[in-house]
Amino acid sequence: MKKVIAGKVYDTETAEIVKKVTFGAFGDKDGYEETLYVTPEGLYFVYENGGEESLYPEEAIKRISKAKANEWLEQH
Repeated sequence: MKKVIAGKVYDTETAEIVKKVTFGAFGDKDGYEETLYVTPEGLYFVYENGGEESLYPEEAIKRISKAKANEWLEQH
């Protein structure tokens, strides 16, 4: 997935995965995944995607600061 936010490109194809967390099994209606990425430019974002009854029924990219990325890592 690719998204432009505030003129910056966040692309799951070109960014590096820092950590991926999966909740539930593949195909679960309430299961979802969160993946923390870092771009080649050092920008962080979280990719979210899940089943129709999950926290993330539609895939999304949310940019986060390096400090928030560290908090995310501590929580996961």
